[in-house]
Amino acid sequence: MATGETGDVERVDLLKRISVDLDVCGGKPCIRGMRIYIAILLDGLAEGLTPRQLLEHYPQLTMQDVRAALAYAAELAQENTWKVAA
Repeated sequence: MATGETGDVERVDLLKRISVDLDVCGGKPCIRGMRIYIAILLDGLAEGLTPRQLLEHYPQLTMQDVRAALAYAAELAQENTWKVAA
C-alpha cells in the first residue's frame, strides 16, 4: 500500500502512541505507557477479534491505539528482520 505525505504523517502520529520503557512491562512495546502489550492486541486481532471487541475488553483504549498497534507491526515487518515459526 503506497502512502503519501498525509499517510506518513498519520503513521508517525500513530507510532507516538507506542512506548517502550524498561520500567513499564520490562521494556516490551505497550500502548501509551499502559500495561497493555502491543502483542496482546495483535494476538487478539489474529485470533479473529474485531477492533471493537478489543475496545470493549480494554475500555481505556481508543481505536487510534488499535491502529497504532497495527502500524507498529507494519514497521517491524518492513525492517527485514523476519522470524519464521518452525
